[in-house]
Amino acid sequence: MELNSTQVARYTLGLSWIYHGLFPKLLHVAAIEKQLTATLGFSDDISFWITKLAGVSEIVIGLLLIIFYKSRSLILFNILALVGLCVFVAVQWPSLLFEAFNPVTTNFALIALSLVLYKDAR
Repeated sequence: MELNSTQVARYTLGLSWIYHGLFPKLLHVAAIEKQLTATLGFSDDISFWITKLAGVSEIVIGLLLIIFYKSRSLILFNILALVGLCVFVAVQWPSLLFEAFNPVTTNFALIALSLVLYKDAR
């Protein structure tokens, strides 16, 4: 099976969203995920459930990107969501932008892959 740039971008984007929804939000709620939600003023219980809902939403986005990877509107939504998540962190907890694993490096790499998909989408 030969993989081209579109397929690499498609599966990398989709599986990244799925991973980030499944592991740090659904199977094991990472403390940092709840803390980010709590910066909006929610209680621990509400933050927990918002984090779980975000995890489900991210899995749905990942599946949609894998299935409908030729949809330019979905790809644009993906780019806006990645930028929005980075801005959210920058506003709510700016020091996270300078950690070893941070949304800047992750999100901008995924945005670059999104641009590959967008170029190849019909």
